[in-house]
Amino acid sequence: MATILANKREGAYHRLILAAPTIAANVRVGQFASLSVGGENTGMILRRAFSIHNVNTDSAQGQTLEIIVSGHGPGTRWITEQEPGKVLDVVSPLGKGFPLPKSPANCLLIGGGYGSAPLVFLAKELKKRLCPVDFILGASTSDKLFDTMNAKRESRFFEVFTQDGSRGQQGLVTDSLVEMIQKAETNVIYACGPMPMLEAVTQIATRFGVVTQCAVEESMACGIGVCMTCVLPIRDQSGVTRMMRSCIDGPVFRGDRVRFDAIGTIPDDCVGAPGGSV
Repeated sequence: MATILANKREGAYHRLILAAPTIAANVRVGQFASLSVGGENTGMILRRAFSIHNVNTDSAQGQTLEIIVSGHGPGTRWITEQEPGKVLDVVSPLGKGFPLPKSPANCLLIGGGYGSAPLVFLAKELKKRLCPVDFILGASTSDKLFDTMNAKRESRFFEVFTQDGSRGQQGLVTDSLVEMIQKAETNVIYACGPMPMLEAVTQIATRFGVVTQCAVEESMACGIGVCMTCVLPIRDQSGVTRMMRSCIDGPVFRGDRVRFDAIGTIPDDCVGAPGGSV
């Protein structure tokens, strides 16, 4: 049970700081938090999942957990309306985080919209391992960009795109990806954002032999592997397609193993598919 310490509007989003003494010290970057919404008598029985933006294990407010919320539905709007002092039901940390390089590597971090929420946290962890960090952030409009100032501060090379041209360059994060990979001599890409963006980034990165680690965006109703709402087709190390749960097998997967073209389906060649492998 986590008390809201602050609820701050930042552009199109809300940043919630929660008192989380039993959570913060155990978080790995890339993991997520699952929140109950609507209060005790609500009909909204499904939880909402959010990437962890930051943790602090030694602040003046004690151990804290930060999440970024976009109020686009009744559940997320309810969260954005909660004031400091309100106690929320939080389960965290959940999922598998971003794998970190064992030796220094040139790392490019790509975020779409509030998909950038965990990336500055990630950048700091990478720099502890002496990895040079570069950023490309994008959104449809300037108010939907998030944490650009901190991202720029952590960057060697930094670029911003908006689809309407209201900030940075007009276009998509993939518009300069080839140039960035070549200029930065990128070894690994970490990406978080809409699925079409993750697919496009992975396709380009694969052409250059760059490994992509993608935090996928799938609906996670339970967050603990029970409800099966977040399954998607993933190739394992041997190339066999299996339906895997984003919440406990992910949310981070190697981009070249995600069957982006088959999301929302059970491919015929998937293990356990009707008429498929067994």
